[in-house]
Amino acid sequence: MKDEGRVARHKVKGFTLIELLVVIAIIAVLLAIIMPAMRKVKESAKQTICKSNLKNIGLAVLMYLDDSDRKLPNYRSGNGFLWYDAGGNLLPLSDSTAYWGIIFKPYLKETKIFGCPSLRRVPSLIYDVDPDAVQEAAFALNFHSDARNKSTTELRPSEFIFCHDHMEPRLENNERDMFHNNDTPGAMNLTHYREGGSRSAQYRDIFRHNIRINQPFKTGGRANILWLDAHVNSLEETTGDDVRKRWYTGARK
Repeated sequence: MKDEGRVARHKVKGFTLIELLVVIAIIAVLLAIIMPAMRKVKESAKQTICKSNLKNIGLAVLMYLDDSDRKLPNYRSGNGFLWYDAGGNLLPLSDSTAYWGIIFKPYLKETKIFGCPSLRRVPSLIYDVDPDAVQEAAFALNFHSDARNKSTTELRPSEFIFCHDHMEPRLENNERDMFHNNDTPGAMNLTHYREGGSRSAQYRDIFRHNIRINQPFKTGGRANILWLDAHVNSLEETTGDDVRKRWYTGARK
């Protein structure tokens, strides 16, 4: 019996160094294949959250319109990322650091629906602001001068952009900030953010969903849009030829 035990123990072998190296190499290859797919799934989930949040904002906007004779609000000076002052009080819209979403606070359970997880990685934006504040102020209001204070009876809600997940809080400078190019085929939109523009460093934070191209001014990505009838869709990276100016102005033609 003792001899049999010695024989059994003698047959037990561990991995050789070569076998361990082969296993490690296989694991490394599998990780190289899996990680890009995992990143894609993670970013897709972030886009889904952004679109869902925009949809919920759309519902709050509809409730506001029901209580306001179907008239768009006057956002006045609110053109920042902040909801509260240092004392924890809701900022007035006359404060230039106030976020436009404040007008809809009575219709919200929480301000988190104004957040977009894809924007949390941005260390600094257009303004000198605490990056944490951007987590609940990540959507850009359409503040075109031709659309302010209009009644929805003058608009086509399904063809009027209310806001989108561009990374500036308020858009009021036509093709400098907006997705249209003044209906000029071959011209550029977003000229603030294109090469040579004063905000060119932030271009990649606009079409930031489903990025497929790693170039400073080309992402192959998408942005998300909330329309006034509360539907949400995605816009593929564009120079503006496929975006109508009237979607921002509210003009019927």
